[in-house]
Amino acid sequence: MGLATFRGGIHPPDKKTLSANSPITEAKPPKIIVIPLSQHAGAPCKPVVSIGQEVKKGEMIGEPGGFVSAPVHASVSGKVIAIAEFMNAMGRMVNSIVIENDMKEEWTGLKDSPDYMNLSADELKEKVKAAGIVGMGGAAFPAAVKLSPPKEKKIDVVILNGAECEPYLTADYRMMLEKSREIVEGLKVLMKIVGVDKGYIGIENNKPDAIAKMQEAAHGAPGIVVMALEVKYPQGAEKMLIKAVVGREVPPRSLPMDVGAVVQNVGTAYAVYEAARFGKPLIERVVTVTGEGIKEPKNLMAKVGSRISDLIEECGGFRDDVAKVVAGGPMMGFALSSLDVPVTKGTSGVLVLPEEGVIHAEEFGPCIRCGRCIDICAMGLMPSMISVLAEKGMYEEAKEYGLFDCFECGSCAFVCPSKRPIVQLVRLAKSMVKP
Repeated sequence: MGLATFRGGIHPPDKKTLSANSPITEAKPPKIIVIPLSQHAGAPCKPVVSIGQEVKKGEMIGEPGGFVSAPVHASVSGKVIAIAEFMNAMGRMVNSIVIENDMKEEWTGLKDSPDYMNLSADELKEKVKAAGIVGMGGAAFPAAVKLSPPKEKKIDVVILNGAECEPYLTADYRMMLEKSREIVEGLKVLMKIVGVDKGYIGIENNKPDAIAKMQEAAHGAPGIVVMALEVKYPQGAEKMLIKAVVGREVPPRSLPMDVGAVVQNVGTAYAVYEAARFGKPLIERVVTVTGEGIKEPKNLMAKVGSRISDLIEECGGFRDDVAKVVAGGPMMGFALSSLDVPVTKGTSGVLVLPEEGVIHAEEFGPCIRCGRCIDICAMGLMPSMISVLAEKGMYEEAKEYGLFDCFECGSCAFVCPSKRPIVQLVRLAKSMVKP
C-alpha cells in the first residue's frame, strides 16, 4: 500500500540537510524591535499604546481591527519610541510600533494553569484569540477565526500539518523533535475547541525521526493518529493535506470547513498549548536561517519584530557571492529588497542564495505549450493559460481559468522549461481584478 498523497505535485531537491541537525537556539534579543500591526490575514490592528509609553513583554500593543484579525503584543519590555509605517517582507509599507528594548525581559500576565484542559471550549478559544495566534505555516490566518466555523459547517476532524514540504526549511521538523509533547497537547486543545474526537498529524516520510517522536508523544492519546505522507511538494498545502490524510476533495473556491476539516500547523499547535497552559501570547517563533549563502545555518527562536539582518548576523553573516535573500522558502517565499524588514508571526525561514543557480527575470522565454505545468498542478488548473493571459493584460479572462483557485505554490514555475515567472504573473492578475 502506498503512502498517503494527492494528484500532481513535484519533487524539488529538499536541501534540508543544511539546517536539519541544528537544534533550536534562542536568538539574541535585539536592541530595537519593529512590530507590524498587520502581520496576519484580515484587518490590521489598531495601536493601543502611545509614543513614550513603557511596555512589558507580552503586553497587548495592538487590538484587532475586525472579526478576521488578531492582536499583537510586545515581544520585549521597553519604551515605545515610534508608531509609523515601515516596510514588510513583501515591500509594503505597514503601520508598525517600534520598541526600544530595556533588556529587562519583564513579563506581564503569565500564569501556569496545569488544569487548562478542564476549561470549556469557549474559554480555550478565548485564550487562543487573546494570544494573537495565527497560522504559522505562512498564511497567517487568525486561528480563532478558523476555530469558529458557522453552525451549519460540521467539523469532525483536526489535521496538523507537519509535512514542511518547502525545500530548505526545517523549523517545523525541529519543533516536532524538540517539542513533540507540547504539540500533541496543543492538538488536544484544538480538538476540544471544535468538539471533535479525531486528530491527525501528517508528516512526510523523509522525517522518520520526527514521525517516531510524534508517535511516542501521541501514544495513549485517544483519537490522535500520526500519518506518514509521501514526500512530494506541495504536500503541506491545506487542500492537498486533507486529500492525503482523510481522502476528501475540497471543491474549488471552498474551504477545509466545507469538508468537515480544520487544518493547523504544528508550530501553531505549540503556540496554542502555550496560550492555554500559560496565557503566553505569540511573540516569538522558530525561523530557519539557511541556504548556501549563509555561513552557519540555524533554527532560531526569534522574537517577532527582530530584523532579518539581526538573524543573519546571528548565523555568522553571508558567504561570498550572495545574490538573493528570501523570506520563506524558495517555492513560496518573497525576495527581500531590504534586510531591515521585521520577523513576523508568519516568517518561517530566511533563505540566502548564492549567484549560482539564481534565475533572473529577464531570462525567461515565451510559453511553448508543452503542458508540463498542467500535468503537475495539484489544483488541476492550466497555469500556462493563466500566465499568458496575465502577460497580455487579459486579467478578467484569466479568472475563467481558475485564477483564484491557484494558491501560488510555484510548482508550475519550477517545471517550466522557458523559466517563465508564472507565479508573479498570477499575483499580478489577482491584484488587478476582484475574486
